[in-house]
Amino acid sequence: MANSTRAEKAGLPPGSLVHVGKLKKHIPKIYLIDYNKDKIEEKVVKNVEECFPFRKTSTVTWINIDGIHNSKIIGDLGKEFGFHPLLLEDIMNTEQRPKMDDFEDHIFITLKLLMYNNRHITTEKISIIIGTNFVISFQEHEGDIFDPIIKRIRENRGKTRKMGPDYLAYSLLDAVVDHYFVVLERLGEKIEDLEEESITNPHPETIRALHQLKREMISLRRYIWPLRDVISGILRSGSKLIKKTTLIYLRDVYDHTVQVMDSIETFRDILSGMMDVYLSNISNKMNEIMKVLTIIGTIFFPLTLVTGIYGMNFDVMPELRWKYGYFIVLGFMALVAGFMLYYFRKRNWI
Repeated sequence: MANSTRAEKAGLPPGSLVHVGKLKKHIPKIYLIDYNKDKIEEKVVKNVEECFPFRKTSTVTWINIDGIHNSKIIGDLGKEFGFHPLLLEDIMNTEQRPKMDDFEDHIFITLKLLMYNNRHITTEKISIIIGTNFVISFQEHEGDIFDPIIKRIRENRGKTRKMGPDYLAYSLLDAVVDHYFVVLERLGEKIEDLEEESITNPHPETIRALHQLKREMISLRRYIWPLRDVISGILRSGSKLIKKTTLIYLRDVYDHTVQVMDSIETFRDILSGMMDVYLSNISNKMNEIMKVLTIIGTIFFPLTLVTGIYGMNFDVMPELRWKYGYFIVLGFMALVAGFMLYYFRKRNWI
């Protein structure tokens, strides 16, 4: 699949809506859910214009858009809601690092969703805009990460229907961060398998797997470290859009990001130790091989010396005419080899 890169944006004015990342061909899906503690309305809308009447209501409106490659949808939505062009540009840039921007009447948050598929980590960009009575979320493609939240709203379970858009935004953030723990659990299982393999049966595939995991840990750190600053920025922003009752929950998300970072650092240390163990085991195996070859060479050295002497074919060599000379020499060579084996074993060399 082709990629659109930053090179295509070179020379364009700031705020130009150009998708950066893997090009998508599917039609973006727009899901709208409007609710308060007494009623709920949810539907899949065909045109983004159907969302505009919900901009100023007494209820909480959540608009979730699966697909950020359509510049017209992003542009029309931004124009209607009064979003800054640079905000819209960040939405369409899948390479954007996690960040938070406070625009007074709305807060923009972008972060990375991590998934573990086929023993590899994949990422998806998530963007969230918090307004006075709305939350707009953007995903690269359709997924089920927010389905439990939709279910709680639909069944009126928990506090979401009783709280404002800031609590809904917290729920979305919490769902993404909780998914980090699922990924870390899978990585922990993979690391345990590699640890056993690196000790009992190390081979070239083991070191390649270790290098791949180390690269993934570096990527995880790059995605999650800024998120901690994002949550901290929201907590310190003093924005009127974030109520004090919600700050308590956001602090819990912040604690979770710290735990995730601690786990990543622990995994990085374990992987570094495993690489040392792997190299040490390979070195020990090589030493064992060299030890065996050295012992064999040491045993055969005096035997080769004897055979070399009697292979010189001088005329005056009385032993060549002995009737039992051949058997005497073989016996002598066997005694020498036996003595050396006994000596090596006595010294615990073999």
